[in-house]
Amino acid sequence: MSMVTTDEMFEHPALFYGSAREYTEQTVAFVRRGLDAGEPVAVAVPGPNLELIRAGLGPDAEGLTLLDMTEAGRNPGRIIPGVLKRFADAHPEGRVRIIGEPIWAGRSAVEYPACAQHEALINPAFEGRAVTILCPYDESRLDRAVLAEARATHPTVISGGREEISDAYDWEAVVSRHNEVLPPASGAEVFPYGAEELPAARRFAVDRAVRLGIAGERLQDAELAVAELTTNSVVHGGGRGTLAVWSEDGRAVFEVRDAGRLTDPLAGRRPPLRGQLGGRGLMLVHYVSDLVRVHTGDEGTTVRFYLAP
Repeated sequence: MSMVTTDEMFEHPALFYGSAREYTEQTVAFVRRGLDAGEPVAVAVPGPNLELIRAGLGPDAEGLTLLDMTEAGRNPGRIIPGVLKRFADAHPEGRVRIIGEPIWAGRSAVEYPACAQHEALINPAFEGRAVTILCPYDESRLDRAVLAEARATHPTVISGGREEISDAYDWEAVVSRHNEVLPPASGAEVFPYGAEELPAARRFAVDRAVRLGIAGERLQDAELAVAELTTNSVVHGGGRGTLAVWSEDGRAVFEVRDAGRLTDPLAGRRPPLRGQLGGRGLMLVHYVSDLVRVHTGDEGTTVRFYLAP
């Protein structure tokens, strides 16, 4: 496979594959090139594909960071801070090589916008860094619209063993396209709050979560995430907001709306600097949730997070 470099440091190709054999050949070759160059390598792909790579590498798989993306990347918003940057930051010297496959057949329609935004935001997150992130896409199973959007989120595309510069690359357009208005859910229970109602808002969330089957650590996660979001509303979102809770496809959904606006597209995905005060709330929500959807605009911001029992 030929390689095209569009940035002196950061490389982010999409790999289009049509069969298990092609997938294995391309990904194993990518990993071995890294090993031959002495580069740290991590692989984060869905379980069955992880086994293909493990088998293809044989003894070379020993000592590599191998992650099942269906677990590590269940919430796409957690992948940049919790998988990609965590590995890259642990190896600050020299080039780092990663395979990350966040989009696979079976991702739901409600998950996909967050996946596409994740793929787009990898570009500003790693701009100027000596990191190569290869993102495989299954041409035989993914929708054509998904494949078309991959050409917009990746500066180069590998297809048929050849890498070419994408003439559709525009990561900012993808982030904007999926900054979708999230209409209020019918049947949701809603709690308006201000500074004095913050404790009551947490109790409201916990009570509704219990009714929806959330328990144990997941209940603690729900309470903590709601506390972070509602407090942020009071401090940065105009002093007030609304909290809504409902059930959707077997998961509990929590939504906070306020008058604030997020101006940093990487908010919640950029690990705070050492000693930094604040800036951890939305990232914490990403870490504890199964999915996070965000809409922000002149009229305010909506953060919606999902938890399975």
